[in-house]
Amino acid sequence: MTRRKNRGFSLLEVLVAVLIFSVGLMGMAGLLMVSVRTNHSSYLRSQAGFLAQSMADRMRVNMPALWADSYNLAYPVSGTAPACTTGCTVTDIVTRDSVLWSNSMTQLLPAPTATIRCALNAGAVAPPPAQIMNRAPYNGLCTITMRWAESSLNSGAGANFQTFAWVFQP
Repeated sequence: MTRRKNRGFSLLEVLVAVLIFSVGLMGMAGLLMVSVRTNHSSYLRSQAGFLAQSMADRMRVNMPALWADSYNLAYPVSGTAPACTTGCTVTDIVTRDSVLWSNSMTQLLPAPTATIRCALNAGAVAPPPAQIMNRAPYNGLCTITMRWAESSLNSGAGANFQTFAWVFQP
């Protein structure tokens, strides 16, 4: 008679174990989704930092355009980069830098926008043109602000926008 009372008990244990295992797997899947999203978010922030450094380096090379506030633009810009190989004007270099940087930004970030604003420090005076052409250091600060769309960690919240701002002296 004791055998009849114990029948089916093993099946109940197996069903409870499968239920607990399924709940654990669902939790792991949710954790994996959050991990992938935060990893992608970190990747996009890294790309924004690399892009900002790239434009800062381009600006440092072209000091005459920096002194003339030629890089103070809203990005992305459209157009084609000038194909000059020798004898490029300062304006050609700014156009080339802006178009190439905009293309890189649109390839690496989703729905990006950016602004660059440079301003002289209080009391600073622009040096004579001859010194500017000889790459006189810029006596001011520049701010690169980049913004892009990023999927939210909240399910169903849609896209939110992230901002990367960097202040530097070229």
